[in-house]
Amino acid sequence: MPTAVLVASGLFVTGYGCWRGYAAARAALAPFVREGDATRALVESTQPMHARPRVRLAVRHVLLAVGWLALAMYGMYLATVGMGPRP
Repeated sequence: MPTAVLVASGLFVTGYGCWRGYAAARAALAPFVREGDATRALVESTQPMHARPRVRLAVRHVLLAVGWLALAMYGMYLATVGMGPRP
């Protein structure tokens, strides 16, 4: 019974973490794909790189994606432990 719980929860967490990581990575790249408003881009270009809103948003989404993928790796670990040899 604990084996089935570990494998099932591991597979669920792996799938969910990968899906959320993909969504966060896709959201991180979205601001750089579009050109945006020319006036806003001109105003933002005078700011330092770390203070630009689009860069800060992209960094936030990348950190979220890495966090979700770390959770997915933990799910893979749970599934591996569940399928491992019995003592």
